[in-house]
Amino acid sequence: MEYLPDFKVVRPATVQQAVAAYAAHADARYIAGGTDLMVNVRRGIVAPQTLIDIGGVAEITAIDAQQNGGVRIGAGVTLNELAAHGLIAKEYPAIAEAARQVAAPTHRQVATVGGNLCLDTRCLYYNQSEWWRVSNNYCLKNKGEVCHVAPSGSRCFAAFSGDLAPALMVFDAEVEISGPNGVRSLPLSEMYNDDGAAHLKLEKGEMLTAVIIKSGDGWRSGYAKARVRGSIDFPLAGVAIALKRQGDRLSDIRVAFTGTNSYPVMLRKTEGLLQGPFDVDALTALLPKQITPMPSTFYPPGYRRKVAANLTRALARRLFEES
Repeated sequence: MEYLPDFKVVRPATVQQAVAAYAAHADARYIAGGTDLMVNVRRGIVAPQTLIDIGGVAEITAIDAQQNGGVRIGAGVTLNELAAHGLIAKEYPAIAEAARQVAAPTHRQVATVGGNLCLDTRCLYYNQSEWWRVSNNYCLKNKGEVCHVAPSGSRCFAAFSGDLAPALMVFDAEVEISGPNGVRSLPLSEMYNDDGAAHLKLEKGEMLTAVIIKSGDGWRSGYAKARVRGSIDFPLAGVAIALKRQGDRLSDIRVAFTGTNSYPVMLRKTEGLLQGPFDVDALTALLPKQITPMPSTFYPPGYRRKVAANLTRALARRLFEES
């Protein structure tokens, strides 16, 4: 790790103050738990001159039940708080399970919902020390001109590895975003680009302030992931599933993935699974054309593709067979 560069810390008390602080500093970054950003600062990947610490912004730290049966989750809620929340654990098990599986307990004490959703994409050519990156002439995501994962391509294939995004997406989550032009909302799935170097559709100065999810009534849900070290690592592949059962048939199913693409993937064309008895093989047959692991980790793409399929098969069976 490199020595920390000099930087200024600003601690706003409100979202409005945070957005104003960003506008007042040319090279600023928002920070809450810092479990992702500060590692990149120590590696010399980024060097913001100003850090806007939003950890003291009380208006983004609550979990509130909505009158329509949904829930509003502040972006500053920690992963420990999310995993332990009674309503989340009862109505949205996939979300609680995903939060519990992020990194290690000490990380989850400070890491936040917003930070996990805005997690930087990862690649074995990017998340390295400065001398290692220099020896490879950097990469397309950082100072270089070539994506070493796909040298003949024109974009970055670093993988998105946040655990919460797929678990929230299966509940049709929307995000609330605040910035210089006010507040806007959009589906969580639409906040991401299919580009590892520019994977977030956030304008300069914008910050994620909340996630709104619909009622979890009637849905059986869960989250499963595979990683090298079960106590800390990012997912090689992760899957969230929410389904509804009617007799021996599915009445609805939603499946989303992380760790396989440059953005969290919502599985498409699942309507055909609802026309007969539940067929888990038909479900996993949808994966090959929609999830596209690349050689961005030390584990080969083919292995990660098989892992994603096996996780999906096992989790879908468990949820379908639950009494």
